[in-house]
Amino acid sequence: MSGKLRDESKLYDSPPYILEVEDLWVKAGDNLILKGLDLRVGVGKLHVIFGPNGSGKSTLLGAIMGLPQFEVIKGDIKFRGRSILGLSTDERAKLGIGLAFQRPPLIKGVRLRALLATLNGGDAKIEELADNLDLKNHLDRELNDGFSGGEMKRSEILQLLVQRPELILLDEPESGVDLENITLLARFIGELLERGKHIVDRKRSGIIITHTGHILSYLNADIAHVMMEGKILCHGSPMDVLHQIKAKGYKECVECLLAEQSKEEAA
Repeated sequence: MSGKLRDESKLYDSPPYILEVEDLWVKAGDNLILKGLDLRVGVGKLHVIFGPNGSGKSTLLGAIMGLPQFEVIKGDIKFRGRSILGLSTDERAKLGIGLAFQRPPLIKGVRLRALLATLNGGDAKIEELADNLDLKNHLDRELNDGFSGGEMKRSEILQLLVQRPELILLDEPESGVDLENITLLARFIGELLERGKHIVDRKRSGIIITHTGHILSYLNADIAHVMMEGKILCHGSPMDVLHQIKAKGYKECVECLLAEQSKEEAA
């Protein structure tokens, strides 16, 4: 499973790339988590990444976003062809990268309305967007203070809708929420990612981390990857990959998909 795969961008994606991750090695504290990971995301494309706990999925998104707990020790991350390794999290957000956390933090002293106004440069449409996500009554509360799991997730999506980044990173958006919330979240994630537009007209791209794959019942992703031990090991059609994982588990899924890719390469 450690063999290097063909460049998946040539198989499933094509330039122009909004994101290029090249031979990325990342540490968190004393732990080496990402070990030579490669990934390219085309403009307007939606990638989904599966993988067991501890495989490095959240670390990948955190490294792209520039979260300070993650240290890049080798490799590069390029956004629209420019290396962003020297940029802070705020600078990356201003460039057009946005992240929705798996477990959003409670931030005392910061009200949701104030944060949204900062992201938006004002308060245009904030009330309308908050109302659409059933969060209008939460605007003057401290961020995530007393919010339910579904409310936290909706707050994260509201922040992205206000920010309107070009690259959207979603860490397990369906985690800890009920069916009604998943449906609502998926609707607005789809809107944010312009999934209702023809593919040539889409300008926003995304990466979704998922354990369950439930989100794929509501959103059509373009490409799926399986990540284990700090690397992306195989890739394919999102529903095909999900069915393989459910039927065989991660290890056998990777072996099966690698065998299929080898046959295609030899044909």
